[in-house]
Amino acid sequence: MTEVGMFLMLVALGVAGRLLPHEPNFTPIAATALFSGYFMRHVSFAACVPLASMLISDAVLGVYDYKVMGVVYLCLMAPVLLSAVLKRRLAVTTVGAGAVGSSALFFVGTNFAVWLSSGMYEYSLSGLVSCYVAALPFLRNSLLGDLFWSGMLFGAWALVGSARRSAVARATA
Repeated sequence: MTEVGMFLMLVALGVAGRLLPHEPNFTPIAATALFSGYFMRHVSFAACVPLASMLISDAVLGVYDYKVMGVVYLCLMAPVLLSAVLKRRLAVTTVGAGAVGSSALFFVGTNFAVWLSSGMYEYSLSGLVSCYVAALPFLRNSLLGDLFWSGMLFGAWALVGSARRSAVARATA
């Protein structure tokens, strides 16, 4: 598959995953970012996958606090960079670690932005802790979603590679 074809497929998956009914934060966006960073040669092109998915789906869903949105978009670029590890050693453990790392970075970054800009929490350590505690149910869904969707994408890619190798082996036997 070409990079453009993969780009279109991943963006379509990301948009559909946000627009179709789902549990809060159980979306494929971070997983598509992680996979695009692994699959694509250029980080800048790979980073366009979550960016395009978010821009298209936010155009339908609507916008919210621009400061927080900026941090959300930025945090969704992190999995693209984390996937550099996967290029060196692709394994179930590294994909899982990439998914967990993506969820953790998203949780820390976005909830810090909510605490800082929303006015819902007092500007103290207690307010920051309250913000993170209130967000814990969303962390659970993010972790589960990122692990599930990363497993699906990287698992499907491994199956395609295995089928391709088997076909080549049969053709040359």
